Amino acid sequence: MWMASNQMKFYRIFLISFFVLLFSQFSLAQKTDQTKAVKATPAYAELLLRKAELESDIESFLVSYTEEYPKLKESRYELGLISKDLASLLRQPEASRLTLALGKLLVRKNQLETDLWTVQNKFGKDHPEVKRAQRKAASFQNAIKEILP
Repeated sequence: MWMASNQMKFYRIFLISFFVLLFSQFSLAQKTDQTKAVKATPAYAELLLRKAELESDIESFLVSYTEEYPKLKESRYELGLISKDLASLLRQPEASRLTLALGKLLVRKNQLETDLWTVQNKFGKDHPEVKRAQRKAASFQNAIKEILP
């Protein structure tokens, strides 16, 4: 009787482990398929294009300038924003929303947020130029929120 009880426990553990492993493989396959689907979208490609441009600019700036060069700092800041957007696109459950127009909106939003960052560092938060830059960036952020709630 004791042997049968231990065998039942073993089989139960084995079956549970088997189904957990099977489910995790299925889940991983779904995530991989979703990642591939997102990477094939025009929005992802548009962001990737901008990322490549910025990386190229950074490499060329580093040849002639120090890390304190303003354009180098701006390019690095925008590259960080692009990287965040690429990561957020990979988490999107619906790849059909990731159109070229969305990609262009994201690229322009990042450029405007970089301009805002530059103006804030130059003038401070209460300057009229900063307020203007905030309104511009906010309009693009709002448009993106309509597409990606």
